[in-house]
Amino acid sequence: MFEVRRRLLSAALILSTGLIAAGIAQAELSPIRTGELLILVRHDCGSCHGLTLKGGLGPPLLPETLNGRDEEGIAEVILSGVPGTPMPPWKSELTRGEALWIAKQLIEGLP
Repeated sequence: MFEVRRRLLSAALILSTGLIAAGIAQAELSPIRTGELLILVRHDCGSCHGLTLKGGLGPPLLPETLNGRDEEGIAEVILSGVPGTPMPPWKSELTRGEALWIAKQLIEGLP
């Protein structure tokens, strides 16, 4: 399990470095943190929304299904959760800037 997480983090770091170089990531997020956030989305969010984010227990989180939704609204759902559903609040784990970064990545198509 440790080896799998190490490989995922390495891949996420390489990917996040590319995102930063492309100007996609917010300036306040380090390459290490963006790598951690990509792993969080793929695995923690993916456990309900599907590992490919095409849906599962939770709805799909793809650009076409998020069409018309703004980053602020998505970030608020991430931070506050959705009462009465399995969607938990992540405000104890994420900053507002991190939630906005995740929302932007989901809207644009998570790498």
